[in-house]
Amino acid sequence: MQTASPRGQAGPNPTPAASFTPKPDVAAAGKLGHTLRGLGYVEEALLELFESDDYPANAVDVYVFARRLPATKLGTATRLLFLQQPVSRADAERALGADGLEALEATGLATVGGTVVARGRISPTRELLLASDGFSEGDDDPPDYVATYTPAARLCDMLTPRPRVRRSLDVGTGNGVHALLAAAHADAAVATDVNERALAFTALNAGLNELDNVETRNGSLFEPVADEEFGLITCNAPFVVSPETRWVYRDGALPVDELSERVVREASGRLAAGGWATLLVSWVVRDVDAPNERPLEWVADIGCDAWILSNTDSDPLDHAASWNDHLSGAELEEALDRWSAYFSELGVHRIVEGAVILNRRDGKTTVREDDFDADELEEAGEQILRAFSSRRLSEKKVLNAKLAPDALVEQTLRDGRVAGASVALEGGTFASVDVPPAVAAALAAGRPGRPQDVSVLRELAELGLLRT
Repeated sequence: MQTASPRGQAGPNPTPAASFTPKPDVAAAGKLGHTLRGLGYVEEALLELFESDDYPANAVDVYVFARRLPATKLGTATRLLFLQQPVSRADAERALGADGLEALEATGLATVGGTVVARGRISPTRELLLASDGFSEGDDDPPDYVATYTPAARLCDMLTPRPRVRRSLDVGTGNGVHALLAAAHADAAVATDVNERALAFTALNAGLNELDNVETRNGSLFEPVADEEFGLITCNAPFVVSPETRWVYRDGALPVDELSERVVREASGRLAAGGWATLLVSWVVRDVDAPNERPLEWVADIGCDAWILSNTDSDPLDHAASWNDHLSGAELEEALDRWSAYFSELGVHRIVEGAVILNRRDGKTTVREDDFDADELEEAGEQILRAFSSRRLSEKKVLNAKLAPDALVEQTLRDGRVAGASVALEGGTFASVDVPPAVAAALAAGRPGRPQDVSVLRELAELGLLRT
């Protein structure tokens, strides 16, 4: 499931987000989460109710999907807590029970009278229940708006390796999704944010999901953790390069791409030996012949192997348009003029958005640069672990590597003969590499490679297409 816009789904929000702060009542949240799971309030079930492959993306979708909901307990809970449509107290109590309705009110996520009105939204996402502010109202969103599982949040999730770690850290946590996901494979998960409402949502979400190993700390980026070390760091901070300082979750309030640089450098210094970091970042391109010059500077001499992954590469006008798509008319024209002038003054030709993945290690470090398509991205954690572990393989091990479980050999036939071949992943980043037919045949048969093929086999290994 993916949302529809960079900042979250657009649609009707009955109560402005700024009018309430959720109450992280752990007991009430746990009771509410238990009630919703008992109803089958999960992503697959909601999509089945909506008769859709995706969640609603705009106001029209909300009203269409609401008309498809049955008058069942699950249908009522979905109408109230996902679509944020008011329901009668009697219907809400019938769906949630008296205790569940009392718990909902105690969290601050709804006002309860003769009619029950949602103030926030609960989205079943992955294996989690995620409370957040309601559907985005675009330009009317308050500065401390807390988004749901946005495309950027999904990107960070899919690119995060998930080995068992002692401690994890999520920087700029928002609704806490990455801290909660890490809490499943970390003894303790720390979440930081400058937005107090975000931390309240994170604490509430930990309760909804019955997680007792999530700690929230207020402060900017890494300041709340001082010199502590972590086995996993995730960061979906406000990385957007812009002249704006309006929204806490989007605008980093540092010039150009300095916030992304700071995130990369400071994360590297807080990784424990062997630790991992997945960092969503953005950088400017002043020399089109060296598009990754900025992140290459950031990862030099920081004691980590690095993988620089580019997702989007836009000119200033397209970049400005994508991050101002909530505007129209004269307001949009003004924003485009202002953003374009900002980039022109800085001598910026392109803006790239993507991720930097780090693995802390001793000795000489390595860097890779690759592109990927976020629209085709699935869980890539295992691919990333394989890819990094392959960087220092001996020639013998490279030649004896096997196809990864999610990789396959594809051949192109012409007149009954093999004219070309490739090895591709059936998941992760869906990486694909053209290879000589002899290499494809050897991999398909599980035979060792030939010495003359070591370079192409090493490329396959470093993209996570092989296992040793």
